[in-house]
Amino acid sequence: MTTRKKPSRMALALLEMATDQHRLGLMDDATYRKITVRHLGEKASHLSVPISPEEIRALRERANMSQAALAQTLNLTVGYLSQLERGVKEPKGASLALLNVVRHKGIEGIL
Repeated sequence: MTTRKKPSRMALALLEMATDQHRLGLMDDATYRKITVRHLGEKASHLSVPISPEEIRALRERANMSQAALAQTLNLTVGYLSQLERGVKEPKGASLALLNVVRHKGIEGIL
């Protein structure tokens, strides 16, 4: 069994730049997945998949939750969740990872 060391600050900065390039359409999906898998491992690649505002709202409605209930479950503020659903902000980091868990496993994956 091999263990991965924590990515360096430089690797994290490069990953952030690659994420921005991918989001803007300057980098194709295959290249982006190769970069993230190489640095973060196979398990991390599905957690960084972008999620649209419509998908976030659909996930919440499928779970039969209000914005307040989902925000509390994900440890987010109601205002931030509202901004995500309206497309004012894009989820990043832990909030993106949690939303992708809900996308793949349902709200039961968090509870």
